[in-house]
Amino acid sequence: MSQFWYSEDTATRLAEEVMQQAGQHGRIACISAPSVYQKLKQLDSVSAVLLEFDRRFAAYGDEFVFYDYNNPLCLPEDLLPQSFDIVIADPPYLSEECLSKVALTIKYLTKGKILLCTGAIMEEPAGKLMDLKICSFLPKHNHNLANEFRCYVNYESSLLS
Repeated sequence: MSQFWYSEDTATRLAEEVMQQAGQHGRIACISAPSVYQKLKQLDSVSAVLLEFDRRFAAYGDEFVFYDYNNPLCLPEDLLPQSFDIVIADPPYLSEECLSKVALTIKYLTKGKILLCTGAIMEEPAGKLMDLKICSFLPKHNHNLANEFRCYVNYESSLLS
């Protein structure tokens, strides 16, 4: 149940990015990205949902959805297909198996825009599974991770340059 928290700057930058991409009344899904969800709630009264395995986040009430990537489409009935303007996801493991399952959830939920945060070693599968491009923006964590971490998007973004 360990969580890898983004640095304050990274959480803010990612939250601002998804708010901008979602638009004023847009909906945001955060899959396994609780630090971005928390930052969204601090910055604005946006419509956001946290899909997360760690039930400690159930404290968020109706905006928390228990999520197990092993059952990628086992979602509540009120999470309708293509009902989020953008989905940000940070899969819990650096494996193609995990990413392919999380990709099913992402594709189910998003109207189109995807922001993925994962290891640099996942660049090829991210491109194949979701047509994502690696960004020049380098996300940082509160505790340095051993793996090089990157962001990927499928839309024009300031994170790309």
